[in-house]
Amino acid sequence: MSDDSYVFEGPADEPEPPRDNNPPLSISELSFALKRTLEERFGHVRLRGEISKVNRHASGHIYLTLKDDKSAIDGVVWKGSARGLGIQPEPGLEVIVTGKITSYPARSSYQIVIETMEAAGAGALLAQLERLKGKLRDEGLFAAERKQPIPTFPAVIGVITSPTGAVIRDILHRIAERWPCHVIVWPCVVQGDAAAAQVANAIRGFDAMTPGGPIPRPDVVIVARGGGSVEDLWAFNDEALARAVAAARIPIISAVGHETDTTLIDFVSDRRAPTPTGAAEIATPVLADLRYTLADLDRRLTGAGGRLIEERRIRLRAVARGLPARPEDLLALPRQRLDHAASRLGSGLQRGVDRQTTRFAGVSGRFSRALLDRVIERRTDRLSAVGAQLGPALTRSIQTRETALIRVTARLSPEPLRRRLDQRNARLEAVIARFTPTLPRRLDESGVALSALTRALASLDPGRSKPGFARVEDSDSNWLTSAAALSPGQAVRLVFADGAAAAHVDGGDDGTAPPAPARAAPRPPARLKAPPPGQGDLF
Repeated sequence: MSDDSYVFEGPADEPEPPRDNNPPLSISELSFALKRTLEERFGHVRLRGEISKVNRHASGHIYLTLKDDKSAIDGVVWKGSARGLGIQPEPGLEVIVTGKITSYPARSSYQIVIETMEAAGAGALLAQLERLKGKLRDEGLFAAERKQPIPTFPAVIGVITSPTGAVIRDILHRIAERWPCHVIVWPCVVQGDAAAAQVANAIRGFDAMTPGGPIPRPDVVIVARGGGSVEDLWAFNDEALARAVAAARIPIISAVGHETDTTLIDFVSDRRAPTPTGAAEIATPVLADLRYTLADLDRRLTGAGGRLIEERRIRLRAVARGLPARPEDLLALPRQRLDHAASRLGSGLQRGVDRQTTRFAGVSGRFSRALLDRVIERRTDRLSAVGAQLGPALTRSIQTRETALIRVTARLSPEPLRRRLDQRNARLEAVIARFTPTLPRRLDESGVALSALTRALASLDPGRSKPGFARVEDSDSNWLTSAAALSPGQAVRLVFADGAAAAHVDGGDDGTAPPAPARAAPRPPARLKAPPPGQGDLF
């Protein structure tokens, strides 16, 4: 059979398509292939960059972006790793992260799954610290008015520090040397990731103690740590620790690092100490100095009291020297002035009477009979005019009153008056019935009281002499009550309780009778001149 016989034996078969050695891939296959390649090629890497676009999801995951001056990469921190980060991511913070490079197939982007994060040098830490300080300052946690005073004489001091370092030994030694008191140490770590939480818990523990409990509540708390680098002291820049210090009710002294070291709790604490030893000195006074001060004050008080007493004694002696030897000499001069004034009193009164008599005589001369007649005439005319007007007015008033009385009489009835009279009679009979039994008793009591008053009046009557006393009378039976009323040779009468006796006055105590005061002769009463006939009497 030739080769041409195959051409006409039926339809020829279609040729098979050529095979492709580069088959197409799906999007998912390519994405996961790239994911495996990235994870196998790079594995764990360390990246340094600046954080931007931090997004904290409600699930607890943190999404962020790391960038430098030319590129950027997305990053994610799973919830389990976020709690163990050395620092919390914040926008603008330069960090060094460690993690695994992977991709996110849904967006065809690669990212780094961050496992650890640390600040990229001291500059980045200080920048983060400054941002946190500004935030707390804006909230008022640094304000001076919210800081509590440190007690002057603390009975119990609380110390929060490491129990094995040299800091606690320095603090205890300094307190025992200055002010021996009860010290309570709350041990905790002061460096590392767990330090901030432990110190904050210690502050809350001291603050939760109750006064008078089984463990005494500290009067002041010292938070102390020795010196170190910025990274070593970074635990005391924690925001939660700073807020715990600010919320404490017990005064807190911050003593972290050396004098040149500054942490966040230095700004929120009630007092900052340059060193832990300085904190012990701030919290306690010096007992020896207090004893010396008390002794000096006691000595000064004793000296001042002695000087005051001596000064008062000298002043008392000086005043005593100015007093007379006899107390009655103080009254001698006032008595003499009184005698002189009494001797001038009679003549002064007489001069006053004479001046008034002269004035009266001058005034009475201005009055005359014609003047009095004119006054009487005017008054008579006025009285006549008033009388002329009064007659008709009285007549009209009487008529008006009679008319009103007639109208009222017509309206009056004797029945209301009779009822009121019966009521008054009944009340009077009731009063008489109530007072009739008590009236004899009241009369008897009044009679007894009257008898007692009569006896008292008889015993106090000056006209009746008492046993042991006598009444001196002159010849006219006038009572003589002073020695000045007696004169030598005067006849007197001594009246006793059982009789009377005549006597004569010999003289005063020194044999001479005191001069009797001159009595002005009584002036005869002025007699009024009889008015002439026909003239009326004005008085």
